[in-house]
Amino acid sequence: MSLKVVFMGTPDFAVPTLAEIVGGGHEVVAVYTRAPAPAGRGMALKPSPVQALAERFGLPVLTPATLRTAEAAETFRGHGADVAVVVAYGMILPPAILDAPPLGCLNLHASILPRWRGAAPIQRAVMAGDAETGVAVMRMEPGLDTGPVAMLERVAITPAMTAGELHDRLMPLGADLMHRALGALERGGLAFTPQPEAGVVYAHKITNEEARIDWAEPAARLHDRVRGLSPFPGAFFLADLGRNSGPERVKVLRAAPAEGEGEPGTLLDAAGTVACGEGALRLLRVQPAGKGVMEAGEFLRGRRLEPGARLAGALPA
Repeated sequence: MSLKVVFMGTPDFAVPTLAEIVGGGHEVVAVYTRAPAPAGRGMALKPSPVQALAERFGLPVLTPATLRTAEAAETFRGHGADVAVVVAYGMILPPAILDAPPLGCLNLHASILPRWRGAAPIQRAVMAGDAETGVAVMRMEPGLDTGPVAMLERVAITPAMTAGELHDRLMPLGADLMHRALGALERGGLAFTPQPEAGVVYAHKITNEEARIDWAEPAARLHDRVRGLSPFPGAFFLADLGRNSGPERVKVLRAAPAEGEGEPGTLLDAAGTVACGEGALRLLRVQPAGKGVMEAGEFLRGRRLEPGARLAGALPA
């Protein structure tokens, strides 16, 4: 016996879960994903990672602009699915969709709920300096990530781990967790526990202003911000790189706390140590605007940034 599943997901994070469901012998009756979006220099339409995999498997793919119409609800019910599995789909499911599958809609969420409900749980956990996070399988409700949790796996966040590295660690773990959850659901043994009311924290979308490095902040906090925003969108500072074009944006993709003090934003040595409000931060890997990723030492030598140079956090008013 296998379950009839509607899968709903869009980015890379959702791909291993879809593959695990198909490999586990369940019947995926439809795959919902966001519509292809312009990408690359030619801005050609590019299908989502989930759509690309679904088409390789020969699965029917739907990319509706909304799920809030009677027609969309009727189409969804017409799949005759036992359960829907949702992984970073990127669209709110209205009650008519949530209520359609007899076994409900299961969501794979990348946090230890109720901490970091919302859009950017992986990045927020790293930016906050959390020592651990995880993946959870929950039954969806109309509220934002408020549903009861069935299964949870915890993962340590090491002091130098970036959001990208954590993302890659959680992907296969989440896929395996959902595979086990569907097995338990199929046997009638998947139990749900309401989330505690205490400890609710929301993982709001990352804003461009948050990505700007303010050197007046403590080095430890900036280190967590750099980790949490690497590789995307990338924490950044601005510097005059001597090309008569004014301050240019430089992303910091990896850094480390370091010894040193001085006026915040001052380059303290040729190794890339920058003074912060408390302590200092050593740049390890950066990406100047329009260029590839490079080691910080190579960047500093090529731009002739000498100790004493000032790295700004914002464009001048």
